[in-house]
Amino acid sequence: MWRRAACRVETLAIAVLKKRAPPSGSGGQCCNRPLSCSSSSFVHSAAAAPFSRTPALFAEHDAEKSLKKEKTVEDIMPIATGLEREDLEYELQGKKRFELDPPSGYFGTKEEPAIVESYFDKRIVGCPGGADDEEHDVVWFWLEKDKPFECPVCSQYFQLKVIGPGGPPGGHHH
Repeated sequence: MWRRAACRVETLAIAVLKKRAPPSGSGGQCCNRPLSCSSSSFVHSAAAAPFSRTPALFAEHDAEKSLKKEKTVEDIMPIATGLEREDLEYELQGKKRFELDPPSGYFGTKEEPAIVESYFDKRIVGCPGGADDEEHDVVWFWLEKDKPFECPVCSQYFQLKVIGPGGPPGGHHH
């Protein structure tokens, strides 16, 4: 497959170069060596510099525009299902179902634990410690509904707040 694609690109490039080539008899003629897809060199030219720039085959600004075009919610909505669809519906309403950025706020204590929202009855949470000098390696744990958790390294407390229908993650009932 790649050999066929390379042949087509090579043929296209040769056609472009022929259009740009100086008229015959002007000293800028190509050598008489035949070109083929299996040839190791792309274009043989007696007048070409050893490191000449390859001619542009496509407009650069068109390629940049097509790369920068991002898909919108409306583009994805017809094919979205399940939790992804629910996320998109919230986004269309201008809301966020979950805060995906790391939580910031007060240091959770036993009297006032840090609240972590979840769509389910339990969620994996990571504790990075306190601010500045109080930070530690992230400690990962399962935070469950109605079971506050204390980080074993920094003693920060966490509490789960269910904001959806609840139930186990993945819809599995044990």
